[in-house]
Amino acid sequence: MASLCYNKGCGQRFDPEHNTKDSCLYHPGVPIFHDALKGWSCCKKRTTDFSEFLSIKGCTKGFHSKETPPEPFSQEETSDKLKAKPVEELIIQGPKSAEKMQRERPSSDEPRQLLPMKVSRSLEQALEKLNLSSKDEAPEGGCAGAAAAQVRAGTTCKNAACKVIYQGPESNTEVCTFHPGVPVFHEGMKCWSCCRVKTTDFSAFLEQPGCSSGRHCWTGKGDKKAVSCRQDWHQTSSQVVVTVYAKNPLPTLSSVKANRTVLEVHVIFEGNKIFQAELDLWGVIEIEKSFVSMVPTKVEITLCKASPGSWARLELPQSRSHSRGDQEEAASAEEPGAEQEEDSDDSLSWSEEEDEELEMGTPSN
Repeated sequence: MASLCYNKGCGQRFDPEHNTKDSCLYHPGVPIFHDALKGWSCCKKRTTDFSEFLSIKGCTKGFHSKETPPEPFSQEETSDKLKAKPVEELIIQGPKSAEKMQRERPSSDEPRQLLPMKVSRSLEQALEKLNLSSKDEAPEGGCAGAAAAQVRAGTTCKNAACKVIYQGPESNTEVCTFHPGVPVFHEGMKCWSCCRVKTTDFSAFLEQPGCSSGRHCWTGKGDKKAVSCRQDWHQTSSQVVVTVYAKNPLPTLSSVKANRTVLEVHVIFEGNKIFQAELDLWGVIEIEKSFVSMVPTKVEITLCKASPGSWARLELPQSRSHSRGDQEEAASAEEPGAEQEEDSDDSLSWSEEEDEELEMGTPSN
């Protein structure tokens, strides 16, 4: 019985018993319709008439085929398959309650780590030009005397290039390796006046090991002027950026430490001024992804949030009032003739009254 050939361009009936490799003349390619021209991808002949297109003879010889080509999916079948496809369920968690955040909050007593510091080239040039570093001598070794008995655990040694943290009285017996000299910046080169190992890379300069040995200094010198600086902060879904406006900060003498819930800032800047602050953060941060950036006009502390979201404020309200109470008590405990803390020229620190005015929407006078 004769069968119908389903090869493209053939359409003839054939006897399967007499089907040879030269029996069928067909098109192995696909139809092409472009710019009103019609043809087959396997041969070059083109025409504008559809009837002529259907009558174009095949360009390849082969066996006849009685297999029906697969039919394209209809629109109804396609829509049915789309309807049958399972829908992925997306669960979005809302913000955690204050009570739940407090229960899951890590302890503020966790060890604090130094955050990596990035120093801009403009600050390096400013320090070199003004030669501020030579005016701010680094603390000398051998001051871990009676004052060390009052040192709080977690305090970093104040000797230059020493990063040892005070763990207890046993830390006083350790040998301190430090630079007794001062930082020198000259014509793009950085070095310490005590050993003169020069480098052009600021990070390499900060990591230079000390050249002298002595005792740790936990308290530092008392000749620096404590001031309050203007501060600001902003946030994204993944980061919080705390800004301290201090002119020409000294990277070699400044430090920023943090654990997952507490930020400790110690910045020494132009004029032998020192700014210190300790903040109990509203949320939890990842220390490994946080860092400090220094430019001539400010210090930016970038804190990476442990979980994406928005913080209602920078600090926990109860911790802020507690820390300010401690500062007031410490100020009142000074000698009667001592001067009060001096604000720097660019000082405009935040206050609780300002926060209340912002929340009420009333500007301050």
